[in-house]
Order: sequence, then structure tokens, then C-alpha cells
Amino acid sequence: MDALTKKIFSNAEDLARIIGQRKDQGDKIVFTNGCFDLIHTGHTRYLQQARLAGDCLVVGVNSDESVRTLKGKKRPIVTLEERMEVLTGFSFVDYIVPFNELDPYNLIKELRPSILIKGGDWAIDEIIGKDIVEADGGSVFAVPEIKGQSTSEIIARIVDRYKPTNS
Repeated sequence: MDALTKKIFSNAEDLARIIGQRKDQGDKIVFTNGCFDLIHTGHTRYLQQARLAGDCLVVGVNSDESVRTLKGKKRPIVTLEERMEVLTGFSFVDYIVPFNELDPYNLIKELRPSILIKGGDWAIDEIIGKDIVEADGGSVFAVPEIKGQSTSEIIARIVDRYKPTNS
């Protein structure tokens, strides 16, 4: 098996079996999610910090359709398959699974992680899936965001730098 087939799961049910086995062995499963369109320093630091919170990091990735609904018709820039493949290159990411909904609530309900982590732009009480994780005795955290490190800000800088000038 190569890195892609070891890390990427096409559905939550198959991954839930693996997660269940790891939890039975005493592993703390960390879950986070996002679009991960144009991977940048903010993403890598966030994912590294998330992984440090437990023994296994599961990353839910928004489908192309859900990214379009959340971010607008010009997004994503990078396809779901490509975004997931890039994430497989990080040693601190253990498993990757896509989801089609606008939020990962059903995915969290299926996977039942021990720890739920989101970026600092989320208030703890607004983190989707908090009720599920805490009901199971787990913890929910927000990782501080890095100023100027968002995909939308990077796209805006690119557009600004490469827009035609009247010379």
C-alpha cells in the first residue's frame, strides 16, 4: 500500500472501523476539518498543533461542491483529490476523509473522536460537533490563527499583484 491508500478513506464507515480499533488500543483520536484549498503556513502549523493534542490526527476535507457553497463559485482552486493528496505528504496527518455536507457534524458523529480542534477564528461554543465530543467525555480546542495566512487573503494578494496595469 502506498501513502495515498493508507491515509485517504473514501467514506466515514471504513475509517470509523480503524478509528474504533485505535481507540480500543487507548489512542486519543484528534479530528479537524477544512477546505485546505492552497495549503499554506497557517494550515501546516494548525495541523501540526492539532496532531500534538493526541495520538492520531484525522482530517475531514470539504468536497468541491461544499467549498463552492461556502466560499463562492470560483472556489476551490485545487480539486478535492489534489487537496487530499497534498495532505498525505504530512507525517502529522494520519487519515483523511472527504465530506459533502457544509459542516462535518455527521462525520464527527460517525467517527466519535476524542478531541476536536478548529482554528482560532471559531469560538469554542460555536465549534460544530462539540456536543458529540463532549458527550463522549472528549475535549474541544481552538488553535490560534496566524495573521495573513488564509487562502482568501493569499488569493487576494495574487490577484492584486498580477492584475493588468495600464502602462
